[in-house]
Amino acid sequence: MNIVKSTGTFGFYTIISRLLGYLRDILIAIFLGTGFLADVFFVAFRIPNTFRRLFAEGTFNSAFVPSYISKKTKSKSQSNKFANEIFNLLFFGLFVFVLVVEIFMPFFVGFIAPGFINDTKKIELATNLTRITFPFLMFVSLSSFFGAILNSHNKFAAAAATPVILNLILIGVLFFGKFLNDNLVYYLSYGVSIAGFLQLVFLYKFVKKFYLININFKFKINKDVRLFFKKLLPSIFASGVTQINILVGTIIASFQASAVSYLYYADRIYQINLAIAGIAIGVVILPQLSKYVHLKKKTKILVIQNKALELSMFLSLPASIALSIGSEQIISALFGYGSFSEEAVYNSAKALYYFGLGLPAFALIKVFSTFFFANHDTKTPFYISLTSVALNIFLSLYFFKSFGFIIIPIATTISSWFNSIVLFIFLKNKNLFSFNKIFLIKFFKIIFASIMMGLFFRYLVLFFENQLLYDYYLKSLYLIWSVFLGFIFYLLLSLLIKAFKYEDIKLKY
Repeated sequence: MNIVKSTGTFGFYTIISRLLGYLRDILIAIFLGTGFLADVFFVAFRIPNTFRRLFAEGTFNSAFVPSYISKKTKSKSQSNKFANEIFNLLFFGLFVFVLVVEIFMPFFVGFIAPGFINDTKKIELATNLTRITFPFLMFVSLSSFFGAILNSHNKFAAAAATPVILNLILIGVLFFGKFLNDNLVYYLSYGVSIAGFLQLVFLYKFVKKFYLININFKFKINKDVRLFFKKLLPSIFASGVTQINILVGTIIASFQASAVSYLYYADRIYQINLAIAGIAIGVVILPQLSKYVHLKKKTKILVIQNKALELSMFLSLPASIALSIGSEQIISALFGYGSFSEEAVYNSAKALYYFGLGLPAFALIKVFSTFFFANHDTKTPFYISLTSVALNIFLSLYFFKSFGFIIIPIATTISSWFNSIVLFIFLKNKNLFSFNKIFLIKFFKIIFASIMMGLFFRYLVLFFENQLLYDYYLKSLYLIWSVFLGFIFYLLLSLLIKAFKYEDIKLKY
């Protein structure tokens, strides 16, 4: 396996999906802005979409892949039997869970968005929309199961491409937004669930080569199955801690008008880099790491770990600097149209600034957690993440009255840096990771290249400031041009000082 190439494949489809996601969100910003309908739809969409991120973006992978690979190295029949037992339990459990939540949806929405409770119109609409979107959870979770099987066979493209379906359907709905008016949020909600079903069908066409569904509800919960589900909950919490923090933020933000929307738009922007610098790398390295852990090849393990960490920092550090430097210009260029007011631009940009400062930490959590998961250790990152979430909740609640919604991205960033540092300390103490000389040399070169890129990008956003903030029709093109120039500058400088080498693309591990 080649880490850079595999990450590139995963990243390519992820970028396509996220770019379509940006187009989707630009259209949502135009038609819904940050008002009443936007807040309600984002709550209805956030709930199943958070589960999508928790399951699809490496979390299910982290519990399933090490166990599946252990079985696969012994025989195909053992791995198929294990996969089928997991699928049947997952299918039945998800069906019951979705059914129960649908019945008690008013209470569920009241818990997720307690700030809506005193507004009858808001809570009623949010309940109706979430009932429509919630089946997406079942479809996307089963899709993640198929994706994990494909990833175990080092096939990353199909699973990475599936979110494209969701974005294409929602964009299709939004093109008719002008004619749908207030009914737009209903059509968008139906689009979410339909997209989930189509994703499931799409992935099954690829997974049939490695696994065929055999539905059987005569459950045999053997030792391996119990071990998997014992690992699943901790891995969901540990790997998805950033998303859990964002969900916590949404709950608290519901008490302030439009705050849910501000956080949503800011969250959308840094996610594209996180998807590559953290999620993609974690997903790609896990099968190979799990294999080498099983075979006890320590040298190979350390080489992959250092390369993964190097690649994560190479991608996340410059993005963090760029997002913090140009937060207002980026928000304005992407979303500053139609119903999206100057106030919305300003507040969303403030949130993006603080999320941007936390981006390397978000990526490190994904990578460091994968090191534990490959060693069948989900408990350590779980307890660390639990502490991190508790810290986030404390900071958000304690300072919310004083700072308002902006404390949420600040608290998320502080708790995430805490999480990543403690993960690193435990990795070192458990002797599961150590730096090699190559990484340490390249790391300082990456920092230098990132700072220089930041200075260059700062010059670009100031040079094009009027266009990025006030040119209604062309500002998104100016942003694309600025980002492209910044990226080329960073890449060329990195190649010049050897922070990145072309030969890395060819290396296999």
